Amino acid sequence: MRIKICGITRFEDAHTAANLGVDALGFIFYPQSPRYISAVNAAQIIKKLPPFVSKTGVFVDETIERVIEVIKIAGLDTVQLHGDESPEYCAAMPVPVIKVFSIHDESDLSNISSYKTAGYLLDTWSPDRKGGTGKVFNWSVAVKACGLYDTVILSGGLGPTNLLEAIEVVRPFAVDVNSGVEISPGIKSPAKMKEAISIVKGFKG
Repeated sequence: MRIKICGITRFEDAHTAANLGVDALGFIFYPQSPRYISAVNAAQIIKKLPPFVSKTGVFVDETIERVIEVIKIAGLDTVQLHGDESPEYCAAMPVPVIKVFSIHDESDLSNISSYKTAGYLLDTWSPDRKGGTGKVFNWSVAVKACGLYDTVILSGGLGPTNLLEAIEVVRPFAVDVNSGVEISPGIKSPAKMKEAISIVKGFKG
């Protein structure tokens, strides 16, 4: 089981998560997010990280040219696309893509098959926010998705209090944790990160 901690804004949080054994770190390049980070600031964090930690950039309906520019500036390994990006848009990316699907009900899985991306992240639907809601969705939808695809990433309101139940029920490829390990938006709790990573890495299912 793999775990990504998203919404990194500080080196100390990235360094702590890396030392705790996180698989990936997420940097949000969506200006409306309270966890937004600039490409230059992300680069300063990323260049000091140890090896074998994947660096993911989160974008929402950004131009292809801008995403490619940020990939180069920050040194990203993967991009995570949270908007209405098309399959053609995803195919134009120079690095592996995680396409995000906001889940309200099972019908939101209907167009996943159109996307030939490296991963599919399922997050909680919100009428006014692109992720980071801190709320869970009906995991039965995720269970169905996992039966169809090998690289489903579960997100949405996950943290130490519900991670074990989530991975036991859904059995995803990976989990993506953000607000569930925070003190405040963009500021991570070392204790909560340690607990979350320990739960995921200790899972024997």
